[in-house]
Amino acid sequence: MKSVNAKMKELGEKRSVIREIFEYAKARSAAIGAENVFDFSIGNPSVPAPDCVNEAIERIVRETPSVLLHGYTSAQGDANVRKTVADYLNKNFGTRLTADNLYMTCGAAASLTISMHAVAVPGEEIVTFAPYFTEYKVFAEGAGCTLKVLPSDKDLLPDFTALEEAISPKTRAVVINSPNNPSGVVYGEEVIRRLAAVLDKKQKEYGRDIYLIADEPYRELVYDEGVTVPYIMNYYQNTLVCYSWSKSLSLPGERIGYIAVSPEMPDWQAVYAAVCGAGRSLGYVCAPSLLQRVVAACIGKTSDTSVYKANRDLFYEALTSYGYDVIRPDGAFYLFVRSLEEDAYAFCERAKKYELLFVPGDDFGRAGYVRIAYCVAPETIRRALPAFEKLAAEYGKGKKQ
Repeated sequence: MKSVNAKMKELGEKRSVIREIFEYAKARSAAIGAENVFDFSIGNPSVPAPDCVNEAIERIVRETPSVLLHGYTSAQGDANVRKTVADYLNKNFGTRLTADNLYMTCGAAASLTISMHAVAVPGEEIVTFAPYFTEYKVFAEGAGCTLKVLPSDKDLLPDFTALEEAISPKTRAVVINSPNNPSGVVYGEEVIRRLAAVLDKKQKEYGRDIYLIADEPYRELVYDEGVTVPYIMNYYQNTLVCYSWSKSLSLPGERIGYIAVSPEMPDWQAVYAAVCGAGRSLGYVCAPSLLQRVVAACIGKTSDTSVYKANRDLFYEALTSYGYDVIRPDGAFYLFVRSLEEDAYAFCERAKKYELLFVPGDDFGRAGYVRIAYCVAPETIRRALPAFEKLAAEYGKGKKQ
């Protein structure tokens, strides 16, 4: 047998539970027809990209010399693109970013991986709150760090008592994700202020920097009046923002995003240099040239996110009427639902009898729940609802009158 990195072999042989169910859905669709499979496993936007995306692609391909169109940009991204993004953020959030605070990446996964490698050294700890995106653990361990997962309160907001107790001299970063995957919960201004206060206090106590890494691919996906997503740099100096256009522009397969290093950090230039160095070390340089130009041309635009709001409302009202206990999401495009039996894996397996596919919450750090992605065609939800009602009936649940 060939000698290989055992950890990498393990990761390659067992994909994330989300990907496993997604692949199962594809196999079932091939076997019985996609219209007969209700796949709520993966956050793959169903809403098409706005017209500006294809228009920008056509114009850029037509007008840009081939050597520029398909050639390398600077390792950290095209300077004009980075300036366009910085100017947009400054206009909307009152920041003082320049092109030299931005690093273009292949999506938020690359942004997070680079950021963790940039600020932490092997043996340190990275903190997050459950429920959390499953790959954080992979990214942190890839950087030689330990992911320390803390509980959330009954509303799935950070447990600040647990945070104060957990931060130690080994803590290098805290990762937050708002709107949250898998719960859809949004951290409001009061939460962010309190989080910043705890981290400032602990920085002073231990005499070392603690970074806040904000994972924000769902920033624009909020639905109700009065719900806003605070811009973290305005509350905490040592902030890195990891962003992707995968959700806002419906471009998940194009893998384009950025890291923004706060200019309010003491010696932010050193952190930005570390980001550039981590990108170089990992091979995450020169994000796709065409896509960099496309997102710059579409800056500030989004897909029609009203579809997701309608899906949320339809799904939430129906499931709660059938007796499911559902966390009502303010953003993203997921429902986090209490499993109808203690073992969420067993619950997901039973749901397959009705061709209902969703993800157990255990891998998100919250046992006893399942994640249901509602970024699907509205008709898919309508056709699936009778199956959800039958599944609930198996557990003695019934439609509320």
